[in-house]
Amino acid sequence: MSAEPSREAVVRSPAAEETRRRSLALFATLQDDARTSAERETARDDLVHLHLPLVEHCARRFRNRGEPYEDLVQVGTIGLIKAIDRFDLERGVEFSTYATPTILGEIKRYFRDKGWAIRVPRRLQELRMQISAATGDLTQSLGRSPTPRELAGAVGCSVEEIVEALESSNAYATLSLDASEDDSEGGLGQSMLEAIGIDDEALAQVEIRESVKPLLEGLPPREKRILLLRFFKNMTQSQIAEEIGVSQMHVSRLLNRTLEQLRTSLESEH
Repeated sequence: MSAEPSREAVVRSPAAEETRRRSLALFATLQDDARTSAERETARDDLVHLHLPLVEHCARRFRNRGEPYEDLVQVGTIGLIKAIDRFDLERGVEFSTYATPTILGEIKRYFRDKGWAIRVPRRLQELRMQISAATGDLTQSLGRSPTPRELAGAVGCSVEEIVEALESSNAYATLSLDASEDDSEGGLGQSMLEAIGIDDEALAQVEIRESVKPLLEGLPPREKRILLLRFFKNMTQSQIAEEIGVSQMHVSRLLNRTLEQLRTSLESEH
C-alpha cells in the first residue's frame, strides 16, 4: 500500500526553501496585530516582490494570445495581492498552492472582460462561449453550419439572444483607426483616422444654449437685461449699475441670484 509523501518528505531546492522560510516570516509580521502599520505594510510589499516569480510563471502560460506579457504580469500581480490579503497562515497550506488559482483566475478574467475592444455584458460573453461549443457539435452532427434557431434550441435560449451574442463577437477585435487600405498601386491609402472629421467646439454648447433659452424667457425684464449687459455686451457691474440706475452691490446680488436660479432650474431638469 503506497502512501502519499508527507510535507516534510518533499524535497525542495535551497532557493525554494529560502523563499518558503522568508514567506512564512513575512506573513507572520503581516498578520501580527501587535506590529505597527508601517511594519505590516512593508511586509506586504516584500511578499509581493518575493512571489513575483510565481506571477511571471503563471503569465507565461498565456503568452502569444494577443496581449502583452507585461500586461499579463500586471494583472497577475493584482491576483497575487488579493491572495496575500486573504491568506490565513494558520491553515498550514503552502502560499504558492493557495495563490496560484487566484492569479490564474485574475488573468483569465482579464481575457474575458478586458480583452474585448468594446465592453460587452458578461452574459453575452458567456453565451458566446456556449454558442461556440454548440456550433462545433451541431456542425459535426448536421454536416453543415447550424442556423440561429438550431443554436437557440441547443443552448436553451431565444433566437434573439443568439443573434445578439453573435453580433457582440464583433467587439472582440476592431480595426485600428491608424489602419489604411492599400491602393491599386500598392501604396498606403488614407487612414480611417484621417477620414474622421474634427470636433466642432461649439457643438457641446448647443444643448446648454437650448436648455437655457426658455429659462431666460421666463426671467423678469430687469434680470434678463442685467444678464444681457453682462454676458452679451461684456459690461462690468459698475457700468450695468449706471445703465439701469441701481447700486453696484444691488447688481451683484441680482446677478448672483439670477444665475443661481438658472443653475437650479437646469439641474432639476436633468
